[in-house]
Order: sequence, then structure tokens, then C-alpha cells
Amino acid sequence: MKHNIGIDAPAPKTECKDDKHCPFHGGFKLRGKMFTATVVASKMNKTATVQKTRQHYLPKYQRYEKRKSKFRVHNPACIEAKEGDEVQIMESRPISKTKRFVIINILSKNESNKK
Repeated sequence: MKHNIGIDAPAPKTECKDDKHCPFHGGFKLRGKMFTATVVASKMNKTATVQKTRQHYLPKYQRYEKRKSKFRVHNPACIEAKEGDEVQIMESRPISKTKRFVIINILSKNESNKK
């Protein structure tokens, strides 16, 4: 059974079973910030590490520098994002000590993962 998560995100084609933290099939509520990031690690069970890059302006040198942040996110079985994928994540209530975001959509897949 699919739930409406409140935003325009396509529902996954596969259904995950026994995942109460899935926003589509488990009824998990989402709120707060939503942004895109790149998956850098996905070896943990139902967890992925994503990295978000941004540009920060340095007034002294009148230039920008790249900065990055890493987040642990919940990776539902129905989405199953792999390393290198560009994903859309959204904030939720704390799932564990370090996880506060959930992957809701894969925007683009890494070419090496399509094998």
C-alpha cells in the first residue's frame, strides 16, 4: 500500500516489506528540509552516506571555495540507492543516533551501477 508523502516524488515501483521507516510503504512522516546530494557509501544495512557540496564566499579574496557536508540517511529497500547516485533526501524525525534524513527519490544513477 502506497502513502501520499506530501510532495511531488514518484513512488517506487517495488514494495518494501517490514520497513517501518519507509515514507511510501511504512507510513513514516517527513518534514523540514529537502535537498539533493550524492551517495558516497551504501554498504551499511538500510543506511547510506551522502555528501552535499556547496560554495562559500570569501570576502577577503573575493572568491568562492567548495565546502562539503556528509549525512547518514535511511535507504529504504524499495529505493536501494547505490554509490555515485544523485538522490533527493528529506528531513524526518531522528531514526537513530546519526540518521535524520530519508532518501525519497533517485535523480540520476551512476553509469557503473547499471550492470
